[in-house]
Amino acid sequence: MKRALFGLASTFVLGAAVLATTASAQQAPRIAITIYNNDIALVEDVRTVDIAAGRSRIDFPGVSAEIQPETASLVADGVSIVEQNFDFDLLTPFKMMEKAVGSRVRIVRTNPATGAQVTETAEILSANQGVVLRIGDRIEVLRDDGLPVRVLFDRIPPNLRARPTLGVTVDSQRAGARPATLRYLTRGIGWSADYVGVFDDRAGRLDLQGWVTLTNTSGAPYANAKTLLVAGEPGQMGRGGRGRSGAVSGGTGGAESDASSFADYHIYPLPEATTIAENQTKQVSFLDAAGARAKKIYSVERNGFGTERFASGAAVRLALTNSREAGLGAPLPAGTVRLYAKDSTGRAQFIGEDRIDHIAQGSDIELDVGTAFDVTAQSTVESREAPAEGVSVTQMTYVFRNARAEAVTIAFRQGGLNGDHDIQRPSAPPRQVDATTYAWDVAVPARGETKLTFTVREGKRRETPR
Repeated sequence: MKRALFGLASTFVLGAAVLATTASAQQAPRIAITIYNNDIALVEDVRTVDIAAGRSRIDFPGVSAEIQPETASLVADGVSIVEQNFDFDLLTPFKMMEKAVGSRVRIVRTNPATGAQVTETAEILSANQGVVLRIGDRIEVLRDDGLPVRVLFDRIPPNLRARPTLGVTVDSQRAGARPATLRYLTRGIGWSADYVGVFDDRAGRLDLQGWVTLTNTSGAPYANAKTLLVAGEPGQMGRGGRGRSGAVSGGTGGAESDASSFADYHIYPLPEATTIAENQTKQVSFLDAAGARAKKIYSVERNGFGTERFASGAAVRLALTNSREAGLGAPLPAGTVRLYAKDSTGRAQFIGEDRIDHIAQGSDIELDVGTAFDVTAQSTVESREAPAEGVSVTQMTYVFRNARAEAVTIAFRQGGLNGDHDIQRPSAPPRQVDATTYAWDVAVPARGETKLTFTVREGKRRETPR
């Protein structure tokens, strides 16, 4: 029943006495924000404050409502900190009533027909699901009945603030105005990256645009903030790290990459100061690369051996290198890449999306685009024998088909072999990827097919007695 407190008929007005801030007027703050990936941000708030000699309190209104007060630190010349308090009880009509329980206020009622006003002094007995008043010898409920009513207060209750406020009691060696730097960690500010790519298959080129999305639900605005985005998650008590995603290899970095790094993190500074309003999501462009070299790859992977009743489409991937020579060459933050390709009419059509992890300069990238319907593979177990205990011999045939008007090459990987094996009589020579995986690059002609055959012997060989 809080509706009675917020109805249009009731107005809450302050009297002449208003609680003043302890420190003198502060200039507009200079803000810098470092935003991490795990819902944590470091705020640096620099304000010029007139500080009295000896002990006094400095109020920092407008700090984040999600501040972690135990992380706050204040630095000012000749100043030491005695105590700090975070006042997060915000000034609202309901809070005014709640804090005024047991106090006296003035109730002003206006007759809507004549305009005559009647003022009475009332004691607030309760503000729980409605307001109960004692006026003279009667008990009355402040109702929202459409009649104009004003409630006049003489002061703002202590610790009730219009905005979240950090109050710091300091001991200053001297009086005078000087810069004061407040640093603290806060939740409620996050960032993510998204990419839009348009791929030209014939030219082997990719136009890639990157956007950073900033989200602020911390309960405070940050005007003209110098903003740094950090790739990486600082360890926190009780918060585990997240797994890695994306297909990335290599990455030699280099002097240019190291210059923007610290510890085990990489920094992405926004090119200009930006204003992040309260309860706002905004996007800022950070990458616009035209004509980066990219190659489409058809990929087929099998783990183990079996006969497939129907052919299945090859996976379609886009391969590129994050280097200046290839048209990119800057560290890329983790995010979702949405890919488009031009059709026969020249219109860009959506072909798929994939997520990348943080990518260092010099890394190779593979993006999963989707599954081809016109490039397929089908496996057949031609025979399987067990010539000895613990030994198996499997003869395999793979048929790769291409219904396209141009020839393609399929990157085929056969995995799932045990540690003791032989590849026998392959129709094309393989290359060994690791102890249990082999790879072939299978050329398939336009509107044609290619067969790959081989025999696998698995199991320990028996030593011949001497």
